Amino acid sequence: MSTQLERRDPSFTQASGLVAGREITTRLRSKAFVISTIVLMAAVLASVILGSVFGSQDEPSRVAVVGTAADAVAGVASLEAVPAADLADAEALLRDGDVEAIVAPTDEVAASDLAAGGDLVAAEPPGTVAADSPVTVIGLGDAPWGVASSLALVPPVAILDVAPVDPQLAYFVAFGFGIVFFFSALTFGQTIAQSVVEEKQTRIIEILLSTVSARALLTGKVLGNSVMAFAQIVAIAGLAILGLALTGQQVLLGGLGASVVWFVAFFAVGFIMLAALFAATAATVSRAEDVGSVTTPVTMLVMLPYLLIVFFNDNPTVLAIMSYVPFSAPVGMPMRVFLEQAEWWEPIVSLAILVATTVLALLVGDRIYRHSLLRTGARVKFSEALRG
Repeated sequence: MSTQLERRDPSFTQASGLVAGREITTRLRSKAFVISTIVLMAAVLASVILGSVFGSQDEPSRVAVVGTAADAVAGVASLEAVPAADLADAEALLRDGDVEAIVAPTDEVAASDLAAGGDLVAAEPPGTVAADSPVTVIGLGDAPWGVASSLALVPPVAILDVAPVDPQLAYFVAFGFGIVFFFSALTFGQTIAQSVVEEKQTRIIEILLSTVSARALLTGKVLGNSVMAFAQIVAIAGLAILGLALTGQQVLLGGLGASVVWFVAFFAVGFIMLAALFAATAATVSRAEDVGSVTTPVTMLVMLPYLLIVFFNDNPTVLAIMSYVPFSAPVGMPMRVFLEQAEWWEPIVSLAILVATTVLALLVGDRIYRHSLLRTGARVKFSEALRG
């Protein structure tokens, strides 16, 4: 009596998981990937540390002191006291730019015209504020937490004429979001494209398709590379947050928190969309030399947010449009969250639009990929691949 071994093909989930695991293993074994990741993370950490070092080398902050508040400032090396006759005199010094902040007795501030007229806006503290502090620190435009933290007890802080985010800080944050999105999406996207063409050129694809379906192969490639890209982004974000916390830059850390979380969420969805498009376009050619030409449109979609955020980061109208266009939303919406220009519901709506666009890109990409994999020779036109 003979027995016949029955062949069992892996299910779609198993096949996708096997392909994803292979992609992850291949990336981890790639020296180029490991080195580029280390260099990028080192650059992020170095920028955080250098920002702290240069910030700590500033000259003593000039502050206008009123009455008995001079006792609180006396002996503080990081502060230079500028005597003021009263609060009005101190306000004039502050508005003229002669001082960075005002340090005044709390009871005088509470009884002054500034408090009575509603000109003062209480600043949200990054830490614990002394409830019985004898002095209050007042800034112009921004909360002078650096001055406040130099005092023995952290006093309450108020602001005259609340200003928008510092333009230079806004530019660096925008540049950071843009370069991280551009670098990660382009690096992993090109890796997927090269992998697809390499499998076609070496005819390995024929062996793979005898075991797994084209859809499972595409799904595994997208998932595997998306996991690696997402892990890289999370590691960079975590390293930056840790660096800011350890170097005492809690103020900047507090402002970046929500925008970084939204950036990670948008990037996770947006990269899946781009990965599917890179794989689909690469499947239409059979030679590695032709990858650049067919993936150029997708590459431009990756470069567009980077260029727009560099040149128009201070333009609310352009940022608003960017935050709803799927290909630029991963940069535009987190930037608007950082600048406090977005309502609470806007990131949710934008993310929903991005998810819908990603689903559409997956459907279109799957059709092009499946109908192009086994076709060699001349480039397959997108219209032919869509018709099947």
